[in-house]
Amino acid sequence: LDLSNCSLHSVPAGLPEATTAIVLDLTENPLTSLPDGSFLGFVHLQSLAVPLPLECPGGRDAWQDVTADRSSRLCQGQRNPCNSSVELAWPCPENSVCAPDGPGLIQCLCDSPFHGYKCLREGTFPMLLFGGILGTATVSLSLLLWGTQRRKAKSP
Repeated sequence: LDLSNCSLHSVPAGLPEATTAIVLDLTENPLTSLPDGSFLGFVHLQSLAVPLPLECPGGRDAWQDVTADRSSRLCQGQRNPCNSSVELAWPCPENSVCAPDGPGLIQCLCDSPFHGYKCLREGTFPMLLFGGILGTATVSLSLLLWGTQRRKAKSP
């Protein structure tokens, strides 16, 4: 994806739709910063060129090779932060596994059959119970409103 020399002052709003990009060029743009999370989901990104004043997203440790020339910085070979020897600041909770989610970013995915907050709930989501309660409440409220409001309706 070549976005070089497009007069970008900030990261484009549609950039999150390009998460399958392998090569991204942002050089020759007056970018002042790359907000945290700009590259969330960019797990396939292997080569990123940014203007020289900017650092590679995720820092130097998120890339295998970072080189700078007179006008740009080239970040190549995105590293998997889950396989890093550097201690993770927020390790994944029990019953979950670490997965990369972009340069220097991780996500914790619950192991089956766990789900919910910090993967503490075991089993599957109780769809039948949830649907039954929601359906009963909806029908009850509808009947109550129909019964109390039909006297206010004018007949033709």
